[in-house]
Amino acid sequence: MTDNYRLEKDSLGEVQVPREALYGAQTQRAVQNFPVSGLRPYPAFVWSMATIKRAAAEVNRDLGLLDPKLAGAIMQAAQEVIDGQHREHFVVDPFQAGAGTSHNMNNNEVISNRANQILGYQLEDAQKPVNPNDHVNMAQSTNDTIPAAIRLGCLWRLTELLSTIDELALALEQKAKEFDGVVKSGRTHLQDAVPVRLGQEFGAYALAVRMDRDRIAAAGDWLRRLGIGGTATGSGLNAHPEYHARMVKTLSGLTGQPLRTSDNLFESMQNMADPANFSASLRTLCITLTRIANDFRLLSSGPATGLDELRLPAVQPGSSIMPGKVNPVMAEMLNMACFHVQGSDLTVALAAQAGQLELNVMMPIIAHNLFEMMHVLIGAISAFTTKCVVGLQANPEKATGWLAKNAILVTALNPVIGYLNGAAVAKEAMATGKTIKEVVIEKGLLDPDKIDELLDVRALTEGGIQGGVGAGGG
Repeated sequence: MTDNYRLEKDSLGEVQVPREALYGAQTQRAVQNFPVSGLRPYPAFVWSMATIKRAAAEVNRDLGLLDPKLAGAIMQAAQEVIDGQHREHFVVDPFQAGAGTSHNMNNNEVISNRANQILGYQLEDAQKPVNPNDHVNMAQSTNDTIPAAIRLGCLWRLTELLSTIDELALALEQKAKEFDGVVKSGRTHLQDAVPVRLGQEFGAYALAVRMDRDRIAAAGDWLRRLGIGGTATGSGLNAHPEYHARMVKTLSGLTGQPLRTSDNLFESMQNMADPANFSASLRTLCITLTRIANDFRLLSSGPATGLDELRLPAVQPGSSIMPGKVNPVMAEMLNMACFHVQGSDLTVALAAQAGQLELNVMMPIIAHNLFEMMHVLIGAISAFTTKCVVGLQANPEKATGWLAKNAILVTALNPVIGYLNGAAVAKEAMATGKTIKEVVIEKGLLDPDKIDELLDVRALTEGGIQGGVGAGGG
């Protein structure tokens, strides 16, 4: 042993641990065994596990199973971790031993060593009263704490995520009102279609985002089902009969979340469907966001040689070689963030189906990817909202110009002149560059005043049958 290390012991023997580290032998073995990504556990994973340890100490104390003095020290140490202290001592790579034993022991060792310090002992002391397995991990197993921690960790940031999505939806709704007077050419198959209002497009974006938000909230509610107390296989071996119910109640109080029993502790250990369902709801949001970001890029394309109906805020120069170029960087960022999240969702899906019998051993990567997905989405959506959506401007002149050239306006005349005549008019207009009105008059199909009435582009965006039958029917 050197001045930089102390000796710690586990069931395999002695291990050198950095002298000031709060963790112990099992954590150090994990550091040595899994030098994979250089990543550390997400704060959500540390917080949720520490919350479980604090609750377990309280419950086991109240059940008469844990000495109140030791329980008090464990609860204080766990609370410090909950409050954000000692994060530098959580060092296990997300790519680690199956089930999450290394992460669980990292928590047990940090909290036990800190509890011993609170009781007046030094890290180097050979005999310390609080043991990571016997006391901090009492009535627990990696196999029931990690699934519970995944659920709690997602719930920890759920309100933040939902609020971030709400802010985006609100910004889109405000733009829908602002752009309601901009009538433009609709496009289907990327080809000209009947008119729409830019505000209508943005109103649809806003509603799509709000519906995805509701899907995420609904999926999040399933995460409130806890199987804590199932211990190793779901049977609850080594846990008091009242432990599960008390833990659910205590964790509800500590987290401020309305948690509930899963009703079947075996199911909770075997089945990762609830986390997979939550992941899928995040993926669905990303599908919507990718589509919106793609539309922004398309509508703002050019500007001289593209659609240029939408002007995105210029937040940075777009090229190192082309002066004056400005790119849709915030939409591009959102695209990349959503691609990353969708890839993470695939990892969660593959891991969720990879469990066998009483346990899914792929839980560490499920945890890491869920927390990563939420973290990336919160940051990306917030930036996209504030740096892009809020500052959007419409280009009515360009939208009106494109619409004036749109031969598909003839669709509004179908109820009066018929589909075949309309097709002939459109074909001639596109071939000659004449307007629909000019071709219809030349062919003697309608009087000029009637054409103007039927081709009121604002009225066309309201639906219904043109020509006096009534609007609003479809």
